[in-house]
Amino acid sequence: MDDTLRRAALEYHRSPRAGKMRIEPTKRMVNQRDLALAYSPGVAAPCEEIAADPDKAFDYTARGNLVAVVSNGTAVLGLGAIGPLAAKPVMEGKAVLFKKFADIDVFDLEVDTTDPDKFVEAVALLEPTFGGINLEDIKAPECFAIEAALKARMNIPVFHDDQHGTAIVVAAAVRNALVLQGKALAEARLVTSGAGAAALACVDLLVSMGLRQENVTLTDKDGVVHAGRAGMAPNMARYARQTDARSLPEVLPGANVFLGLSAPGVLRPEWLPLLAERPLIFALANPEPEIRPDVARAERPDAIVATGRSDFPNQVNNVLCFPYIFRGALDVGATTINEAMKVAAAEAIASLARLPAPESVAQAYGGRKLTFGPDYIIPTPFDPRLIAEIAPAVAQAAMDSGVARRSLDIDTYRQSLRRQNTRSAQLMMPVFEAARHSLTRVAYGEGEDERVLRAVQDALDEGIVRPVIVARRRVLKDRLPTLGLRFELDRDVEVVDPETDHELLRPLVEAYQAVAGRRGVPSAEIIRHVYRRPTVTAAMLLRTGHVDAALVGGNSEYWGQIEYVLRIIDRAPDAARVYALSGLILDAGALFITDTHMVPDPTAEQISEMAILAAAEVRRFGLTPRVALLSHSNFGASHSPSARKMRTALGLLRKAAPDLLVEGEMHADAALSQQVRERLVPDSRFDGPANLLVMPNLDAANIALTALSASSSSPTIGPLLMGLAKPIHVLAPNITARGLLNLTTILAAEVAQRG
Repeated sequence: MDDTLRRAALEYHRSPRAGKMRIEPTKRMVNQRDLALAYSPGVAAPCEEIAADPDKAFDYTARGNLVAVVSNGTAVLGLGAIGPLAAKPVMEGKAVLFKKFADIDVFDLEVDTTDPDKFVEAVALLEPTFGGINLEDIKAPECFAIEAALKARMNIPVFHDDQHGTAIVVAAAVRNALVLQGKALAEARLVTSGAGAAALACVDLLVSMGLRQENVTLTDKDGVVHAGRAGMAPNMARYARQTDARSLPEVLPGANVFLGLSAPGVLRPEWLPLLAERPLIFALANPEPEIRPDVARAERPDAIVATGRSDFPNQVNNVLCFPYIFRGALDVGATTINEAMKVAAAEAIASLARLPAPESVAQAYGGRKLTFGPDYIIPTPFDPRLIAEIAPAVAQAAMDSGVARRSLDIDTYRQSLRRQNTRSAQLMMPVFEAARHSLTRVAYGEGEDERVLRAVQDALDEGIVRPVIVARRRVLKDRLPTLGLRFELDRDVEVVDPETDHELLRPLVEAYQAVAGRRGVPSAEIIRHVYRRPTVTAAMLLRTGHVDAALVGGNSEYWGQIEYVLRIIDRAPDAARVYALSGLILDAGALFITDTHMVPDPTAEQISEMAILAAAEVRRFGLTPRVALLSHSNFGASHSPSARKMRTALGLLRKAAPDLLVEGEMHADAALSQQVRERLVPDSRFDGPANLLVMPNLDAANIALTALSASSSSPTIGPLLMGLAKPIHVLAPNITARGLLNLTTILAAEVAQRG
């Protein structure tokens, strides 16, 4: 690495807190009763239950979600035998990957011994602590003996990721690359450069998936692994061939797959013509591959090339599998990770790459079009779908092969993983349930926008909408194939094309004339608005009953689109104004803020009205609204006009909605901290933090929303328009495809609730 990266890496690990991990409690600990439950005397109850039935440890402790990442530092990637203490940053890194990608807690354990027997003894004695063991960076051949001994002694999964994680991802990549090259695994000839732990595990897994053992040739630093070679371990010896060849170039002719897990530059460009037509070149040495992809492609443009590096396409990265294998294994209480589970993981990874990647993944990789092909044979590590595909496949294989202690309904499990994968998905879970199978007709104004098209595909997959998109068919016919989307126009998705659908648009023009003509729109503009303003088209589809709900805007200034909507869609009969509600998904939970977009300086009556409307929206998410009226004043401390306004609003609210949990006027810290609030008013109307903040004006609401969003990188929901007679929302320009799917679901749930 260069000096700049080195300094940045050191600072990253040092500040603001040393290391990359910390331990946090999962239960409340704020009073004497909490202490009595967590420790003495309450802790005796789960202890007694576990003593009577050891499996109850998975019910009453964190064991079922706790993995040990264990190393002695004898083979740290790219660094060698640096010892256990120097390996600790790598093990912490592995731990945070488990947490980031699969929400699995980890203790990293650095064991100070190179003696395999001592290592095994140290780890085996810790079995009561953990639900699984991830062995890491242990040199061969000791790693084979250590893993075998621990698997024999322990009744929990033991997994050497350097071997099996690499093997699973390689197997998935080989499976897909051979499909693209028109070849079958059973007929492929494979040559390795490297015969260590990872290479042998790769070959073993591929053989279990259909590669013929006699079609495998191993090579390492000592040359070809041949029959009669001295000093071979059994797992290497079974691939020893009767051959006079002794060097890599001698065994390359006709090979379909080159699998490199060895050293930089060992595959020379002049040897590439020896390979079969349309070969696979997997140069996985890190950080410098056996041959660089640009060099390989220059010599063999018909090849599919993969490396272990993130700066080239087709990165073979263990993070694609190890978090999710453990997730599935832990969730069924597997006693081991067997061959069937590894094959299931490989097939799940391979299948996922054949589906179009979501927009969030493309954004994480600089806007690359991630469509199944020679430069995209396996998913990327930041694909949010990995957990919901791999973990269920692994869990099913564990149940089928008889190593699972618990059974799961796999479809339900997959859905729960899919929704729990993001904080926004957790909040949206009850909304998705309310919207499912509603088949709400939703119009999308900006139907040519990539974000909209991806959200439409996701909404179709969830079974919640019948989409109607305002777009030109000729543009969509070119765009859909490049995005890899699966829906068909005018079958799965209705298209309203301003260039061709004159019979449909003509009644919209007449209806718009009746509405807009009395609201200051010149007659000459009527036709142009319907045909050339997608927001107008979609809103008119909603007004005339062609659809049940609409999403508009997203590509232009928010207020301009609002003006069109307010001109077309009437206010609800009982609403004096239209307001906006936005949500943030913070680590501590959901937090909603109003009014973030519509009313600059609401009156006390309007604050009361917006709070009631917002509370109804919060209930859609399965939450009990706890409403805080915010101010610079704490409970009567100031008599400024804004403070008096919020006090008046509180009185109006308590009369209009006496059962609503509302408090104010107060500072934000009092709203979010029960302890602060109790010091000021012991008789507060609700416990815990508020989840709905009602601001005294639009400036305060919007500033709070954007500041919290930027400082916490928190996903947002909305803005949701409240007080309109029909369900419609205007998209903010920074909305993502995921945000669009959330808004689609919210609209569908609202329509389903209205009946």
